[in-house]
Amino acid sequence: MSIQSISNHPARGMLEIVLDSGASRTLTHATLREGCRCADCTALRRAGTPLQADGAIRLLAVEPVGAYGVQLVFSDRHDRGIYPWIYLEQLSDRAASGPPLP
Repeated sequence: MSIQSISNHPARGMLEIVLDSGASRTLTHATLREGCRCADCTALRRAGTPLQADGAIRLLAVEPVGAYGVQLVFSDRHDRGIYPWIYLEQLSDRAASGPPLP
């Protein structure tokens, strides 16, 4: 699967992704921030410190990164993680089913 479009909804604190199948999925901005894959955030999770984003955090910008993903800029100015399309799909699957992020 691939992502056909992305729409940020700041007032709702949601990012909507539309898959090539036409299915629409949403992720909260907090879920996206908690799922950051930058080196610092990954190291914290591996050390057993789960990230807990404030529910008021907002996604300020969605910047394309080549043809494979996006870089997200959050209201806490965190902007180091790249989110490949497949990872966004995985995050939306996990958010729907409830298991913690790796």
